Amino acid sequence: MKKLILTFAAICFAVALHAQDDQATAVTLRVGDAAMTVDPARGGKILSLKHQEQEVLSQSRFPESFGSTFWTSPQKEWNWPPVSEFDKQPYQVVQRADNRLVIASPVCERLGMSVGKEFATDASDGAFVVTYSIKNEGAEPRSVAPWEITRVANSGGLIFFAPTDSIWPAGLMNFQFGDGAAWYTTDEAPRNRKVNADGRGWLAYCADGLLLVKKFQDLLSGQPAPGEAEVQVYVNRGKTYIELESQGAYTLLQPGESLTWTVRWHLMPVDKNLSRSGLMQRVNGLFSEN
Repeated sequence: MKKLILTFAAICFAVALHAQDDQATAVTLRVGDAAMTVDPARGGKILSLKHQEQEVLSQSRFPESFGSTFWTSPQKEWNWPPVSEFDKQPYQVVQRADNRLVIASPVCERLGMSVGKEFATDASDGAFVVTYSIKNEGAEPRSVAPWEITRVANSGGLIFFAPTDSIWPAGLMNFQFGDGAAWYTTDEAPRNRKVNADGRGWLAYCADGLLLVKKFQDLLSGQPAPGEAEVQVYVNRGKTYIELESQGAYTLLQPGESLTWTVRWHLMPVDKNLSRSGLMQRVNGLFSEN
């Protein structure tokens, strides 16, 4: 029993120390009542997204289950686990100013690439503007696509987007179609599930009176990386976490060349009883503002 108590105390101390490290290195950007916290020391991840004090992102402490990260696509280039230089190793702070942070990853020698991230805000429409870059650091041409992975808790939320065609593989998740979108009410199953779709440049998540809308480049047929898609939704087994995923165009980079890809994050409060047509009005309003 004494050994068990000591082990539990050690775990609690490690978690507390981890939280202190997060606070020491993290940078918070604010726009309106929303706050985005990024930690360059932890793979440059977005660790938190809040409206006032209400959190949107998964806060799980298990690896590959929290915050928002960035990978290169297609996944078959590196398989699993995620590339450490892009997902876990510390990023260098290149520039830090009021509501702007620019960071750079180490070079991944295996892939011959490096990643950059710029976080900024746009007060005109209340957006967090996240711009990713991928640079070919090698001596040979390489094709690659940008890939953002945002994790939320599986806690009764609603995920929706506007597919231009079918969602595949069919039957893995119970999507309903109407009001100009495909709608998935989060559920649980004893297996991992992932679907793909060609979208229309946005992906949304609504839970507990908050609406998150992410806007990105609308890809044409043939622009995603081989075997990948513009919009992807991954549901981890049980009732743990869900990944909202979006990808940019598959691009050929000559040695020394870079690509950039921007995702605009909008977080806003909504009535918990707002209809699906009402949610679509909020999404469409974001496009009419630009």
